[in-house]
Amino acid sequence: MLNYLTAGESHGKGIVAILEGLPAGLKLDTAYVNKELIRRQKGFGRGKRMQIEHDTAEIVSGLKNNLTLGSPVTFLIRNKDCSIEKLHKVIAARPGHADLAGLLKYGFRDIREVLERASARSTVATVAVGSACRKLLSEFGITISSKVLSVAGENTPAGIKAKISEAILKKDTVGGVFQVTAVNVPVGLGSYVQGPRRLDSRLAAALIAIPGIKSFEVGLGSGFAVSFGSEVHDAIYYRKNKGYVRNTNNAGGIEGGISNGEDIILRACMKPISTLMKPLDSVNIHTKNFAKAATERTDTCVVEAAGVVAESACAFVLADALLEKFGTDSLQDIKKSYKDYLKRIR
Repeated sequence: MLNYLTAGESHGKGIVAILEGLPAGLKLDTAYVNKELIRRQKGFGRGKRMQIEHDTAEIVSGLKNNLTLGSPVTFLIRNKDCSIEKLHKVIAARPGHADLAGLLKYGFRDIREVLERASARSTVATVAVGSACRKLLSEFGITISSKVLSVAGENTPAGIKAKISEAILKKDTVGGVFQVTAVNVPVGLGSYVQGPRRLDSRLAAALIAIPGIKSFEVGLGSGFAVSFGSEVHDAIYYRKNKGYVRNTNNAGGIEGGISNGEDIILRACMKPISTLMKPLDSVNIHTKNFAKAATERTDTCVVEAAGVVAESACAFVLADALLEKFGTDSLQDIKKSYKDYLKRIR
């Protein structure tokens, strides 16, 4: 139902996203989008680029009087640091980054031609698109949030800050685990009919697509592997005022690839940033001699920001599944279909 395309390089003129499939009649303005872009830039451990860029979006198509027209919505986020033509060549690949694999794939002679697009700067587009999807979901009472669960094995605010501070002093980086929670998602989004239509497979693909994300879990996740079924499956009850309910939510709101009415709970691991200011060993791509990996301006920890990006990725998938279930053209018609569905399942 929804599709989006992004373009732009880390130090190019800007990042562009085109979102196709939003219904007509949704109120959307740049202030709402920019609020989410600001959230993406925050978090202890962010680097100097965040002091340069003050991300704001222009919406250049798809709206009239701040209402969607049903046509593609185009977002433009301009880069303040747009010096791509003047930047130095990069000739020693960074372990953990797309540098070497991308260089070999496309036959470049300068790693910068890889890193400019492989950069997580592209996630401003994900957040811009996700903000519009989040706005659509809010019309149905669906909200999405995230929180940091741990950084470098520490799970208390003081411990997390201490680990990031240690990494800053060591010129190193740290990763961690975050959780995304979607509340008030109705029963019935997704499908068990085909693998690619499963809600969990769609969410997994969206989160793993975020640069640096290396693992994904729904609900209890790997905890299912060490438990009896009787201990972890969520017993079903019925209450006249609520319908079918559960007292536990180990399934994380998804059963058989379909949302089951409970909160959707997702977790993901963000790896440490690949650019180290004390670089690892590498190879000069021209001479093939030993070299230290390239250094670029970088962050120390982006786990909190990754959670914000994941919220947007999740919003896109849920909005897509919502439109798939209830219609696509007019927000007014979709709301009527949604209301009739809730009445039926009760």
